[in-house]
Amino acid sequence: MTTLQRRPAALLALLLSATLACTQALAAPPEAAPLTAQQRAEVLQTLSSKLSANYVFPDVAAKLNQALPARVKAYGATISAPEFAELISKDLRELGHDKHFRVFHDPEFREDSAGPDAVPSAAEMAQQRVQVGRLGYGIEKVQRLPGNVAYVELRGFGPPDLVGPGYAAAMSLVDGSEALILDLRRNGGGSPASVALWMSHFFPLGDERHLNDIYTRSTDKTQQYWTTAVASPRYGKPVYVLTSARTFSGGEECAYDFQTQKRAVLVGQTTGGGANAGDRFSLGHGLVVNIPTARAINPITKANWEGVGVKPDIEVPAAQAQQTAYVAILKTLATAAQMSDPRDAERLRKLLALAEKGESEAPVYEMRQ
Repeated sequence: MTTLQRRPAALLALLLSATLACTQALAAPPEAAPLTAQQRAEVLQTLSSKLSANYVFPDVAAKLNQALPARVKAYGATISAPEFAELISKDLRELGHDKHFRVFHDPEFREDSAGPDAVPSAAEMAQQRVQVGRLGYGIEKVQRLPGNVAYVELRGFGPPDLVGPGYAAAMSLVDGSEALILDLRRNGGGSPASVALWMSHFFPLGDERHLNDIYTRSTDKTQQYWTTAVASPRYGKPVYVLTSARTFSGGEECAYDFQTQKRAVLVGQTTGGGANAGDRFSLGHGLVVNIPTARAINPITKANWEGVGVKPDIEVPAAQAQQTAYVAILKTLATAAQMSDPRDAERLRKLLALAEKGESEAPVYEMRQ
């Protein structure tokens, strides 16, 4: 999850991350030269100052700064910047118990001197709009399953000023369905404002819900996130949300919001456990760190999912989550149809029998004579 003030480019990076990971796996980067002892010392000193000034838990930052020098000393004499980044990322997460910590090698990264709340230019916004559109607004798939059950796979939550049309289009397509399966199993997060916008589609107009709060250390302020009146259409049918261990950050917030607002049934695995929002800072020598600078506070539980994840209502392996949700929906629909439309109930029972075996109705194509 990122803070609302993050520039669209930073939020877009979350949507791009899966694509970039695949590209990097196919094209190995040129071998980086080893970091000198002086360069490693400079990186560690910069990291220490960034942690002290920005990490959302100052006491933990102090403990990290005490423990890291000994860890870094044990890395060995010859180590490249990418290798250093991987090792220190592991140590930060292990010592800080925070999965949002990440150090990576990106020589082209430039820390924004204007700060994360800077307003992007018109040209930047136009470019971001095109890129977000190419990524489908974070929406990977919209599908209608037999039995008039809708399925939407959402991979991330992009800039709130840009994703609204995509959300509205997806929800318009599923508006006439009897139930919805929302797949967050590969959702890596994004903007809490976009999570709130998406959630707004699932409550009646006028039924405003306080979903989440974000406390930011640098401002010592807490920002509230509520459903909004601008979202349309509104969906009032049953919702099942699919989760996995890969569901992370803003994806977890979405699942947590559905659960705490008692608006959906969660099916799958306990999620990754990352509730602290972050920003990126340059460490020099091509290294960049993501430091959690804020934390989520749910207005109902007064807690969050950091380190523990979001526990599903129906726990099954992630690969079985969609089938499990679909079977549960078809059972409910078949039972409801028994009194009102026996023929439809029989059709739904046939679909249910196939779904329980992991099968589905196959279309029949006949060649014209």
